Amino acid sequence: MVERYAREEMKSKWSTQAKYDAWLKVEKAVVKGWNKLGLVPDEDCEKIIKNAKFDVKRIDEIEKTTKHDVIAFLTSVAESLGEESRWVHYGMTSSDCIDTAVALQMKESLELILKDVKMLMESIKKRAYEHKDTLMVGRSHGIHGEPITFGLVLAVWYDEIHRNLKNLEQALEFISVGQISGAMGNIAHLPIELEEYVCKELGLKPAPASNQVIQRDRYANLMNALALLASSCEKIAVAVRHYQRTEVYEAEEYFSPGQKGSSAMPHKRNPVLSENVTGLCRVIRSYAMPAMENVALWHERDISHSSVERFILPDGFITTDFMLHRLNNIVKNLVVYPENMMKNLNLTGGLVFSQRVLLELPLKGVSREDAYKIVQRNAMRVWEDLQKGKSALNEKGESLFLEYLLEDKELREKLSEDEIRECFDYGYYTKNVDKIFDRVFKG
Repeated sequence: MVERYAREEMKSKWSTQAKYDAWLKVEKAVVKGWNKLGLVPDEDCEKIIKNAKFDVKRIDEIEKTTKHDVIAFLTSVAESLGEESRWVHYGMTSSDCIDTAVALQMKESLELILKDVKMLMESIKKRAYEHKDTLMVGRSHGIHGEPITFGLVLAVWYDEIHRNLKNLEQALEFISVGQISGAMGNIAHLPIELEEYVCKELGLKPAPASNQVIQRDRYANLMNALALLASSCEKIAVAVRHYQRTEVYEAEEYFSPGQKGSSAMPHKRNPVLSENVTGLCRVIRSYAMPAMENVALWHERDISHSSVERFILPDGFITTDFMLHRLNNIVKNLVVYPENMMKNLNLTGGLVFSQRVLLELPLKGVSREDAYKIVQRNAMRVWEDLQKGKSALNEKGESLFLEYLLEDKELREKLSEDEIRECFDYGYYTKNVDKIFDRVFKG
């Protein structure tokens, strides 16, 4: 499914053509490096840079015999050149070409992911300011807690995605390394200056030490950063799915004209995009484990990592790119229902103000234990009435909890009616929203 809908920009970076293009780019950079160091004559270097090319079908044909993709690639390249082809891959091993080329692919792909993440952050930020003061109930264990705003929910999302951005930027540094160090990484058959020149030419840094491969902890760091990003994105998707539940209905995915939710039930409007994001995030996280298992290769190298990376690198990047764009559209087009948020906030008859009342009593000399007993017994009365189907508001339109607190003689000995009513002020809970926003979005 992702392959069908994948964005072409990302998908193109992991095509067979793109792989061999990266290989050839590395090989040409090495030839140029040898030329700078005086080994390859200017004329031969010019011919290679100008004429070296490959044919994918020809590579496939040669590989049927060689059973070695790099040799098949080099043979195809050699067929496009003359005697100067002897300088191509001189002093190198296959992994010098492959790992340095993959670093280019990962670097370009991760730069796209970083743009995607910034796009998502911008969408979250816009919606956060839109709903900075939109009251709703905060939930703990799925149970109503205290008043918050939907803007604060979005601020938390933004802050977490921002941390993921930092992780990914660090991962970009970790994977932007190349190697031209030879068969065992001892740089025996070429000067160390060649490796430094080639990596600079390609926009990479030379790995300070390598054996026959770039060390796979770098790849594992990348895949774990993508996995952590996926976890944070799933967190957002799960929240949207909860808000769209019929019993909650505080927000929902945009439902376009003509869209259908169910083949059997015409009334259905399902959070299918968020569910899709949830599933994709599970897939992305699954790539972290094999990436970590690739770290422990035998001695200077084995090839057990190769088959894994042929799956997890293209699929990981393509899936993440697709998922981020889908999630961005969900956030950007999310339909929010402030009236339902307020309705749910009042659903428990004022119980969301219980802590405010609790905190007032110690100020009047009441022990915390006694204060808790006073507030809780009135709260339990409300729960019992709600379970019996009693309205959350009394005949005066005031909450049951307020009514019962005002009737409590022990409480009234400590707090006046005005002091109790003051505890039911929503502004108390939103007074620091602007300061929180300044820390999140301007800090």
